[in-house]
Amino acid sequence: MSGPAGGTARAATTTDVVCLGESMVTFLPSQPGRLADVPSFGRGIGGAESNVACALAAAGHRAAWVGRVGADGFGDHLVETIGGYGVDTSAVRRDPERPTGIYFRTATDRGAGVHEVAYYRAGSAASAMSPANVPYEEVFAGRVLHLSGITAALSADCLELVRELTAPRPGRPLVSFDVNHRPHLWRGGDASVLLELARRCDLVFVGEDEAEEAWGIVGAEAIRAALPEPAVVVVKRGSAGATVFASGLRPGPRSSNAGGAENDGAEFAPDTVTPVPALRVDVVAAVGAGDAFAAGFLSATLRGLPVRDRVRHGHLMAAAVLTVPGDLTEPPARDHADRLVALDDEAWGRLRLGPGWTAADRAPEEVRTP
Repeated sequence: MSGPAGGTARAATTTDVVCLGESMVTFLPSQPGRLADVPSFGRGIGGAESNVACALAAAGHRAAWVGRVGADGFGDHLVETIGGYGVDTSAVRRDPERPTGIYFRTATDRGAGVHEVAYYRAGSAASAMSPANVPYEEVFAGRVLHLSGITAALSADCLELVRELTAPRPGRPLVSFDVNHRPHLWRGGDASVLLELARRCDLVFVGEDEAEEAWGIVGAEAIRAALPEPAVVVVKRGSAGATVFASGLRPGPRSSNAGGAENDGAEFAPDTVTPVPALRVDVVAAVGAGDAFAAGFLSATLRGLPVRDRVRHGHLMAAAVLTVPGDLTEPPARDHADRLVALDDEAWGRLRLGPGWTAADRAPEEVRTP
């Protein structure tokens, strides 16, 4: 096993969330247009799991990122930048033989037909993560372990690692899983494995669109029916908001933990179904919003807030990212976000958030539509 990468030192206190996955250096275009026409790019970082870790740390939680990067300048940049958000990077490993992944993207929305992304991640250091080289004692050190389906798509070893990390075991932390289906990563592969992995977890984030594309499952209720084991399933519905299915679990003879895969003999209490409308947002760039939503939901979960408030915090964290050009930004101050989350349904529905809305001195009335 390779030695630690350095970065911020591991805190003596308990880690709230450990996020494991690939982070890459991303090159952002200096102007709109085709990659062939963009004259220059600015450097940033990108990675679903490290994005969640950075957002949680910026929101005041103890977050750690576990990954694998090359022994190169791009690896240095990732570790230093992620650590700069207050994330513990001491469990990141350096690979002397494989490079850090990078990618270039256009300025258009990921869902737009003209959006382009050029990945240079094949054979990356992160793709070599496996059950043999990941520090399990670090991975399971938090109250929550957050994973995504992106890691499972990187290589056979990475898939085996995610299977190991989602397997029922005594003392397992709450396992959060963002399906994060990326079709280009599954060319020639079987994305149905993401359903298998999700069923082994406690908390699952999945979009209606990706469930249909990856599994052929249509609608929030059908998604929940296909994912009966997780205690909480968050179905993201785009502009319609999100619907949360939350159940109680009365353990049976083989149930290792609520939401684990082996629940033979367990009885599920009826779901509590909580739909929460989305916010109206003046979007600057539609990247990183899903990761921010997960971070907001997890943050509120750690605080023990009601389900509706967890979703609203997710929407607010996503809105913070949607109103800036990059994947990461400073989230709203906690008391500011709490004031908005506490609005009644009518006032919440009138909110419209644009660039600059996260300023700490903005009162809820100042971000409402006329």
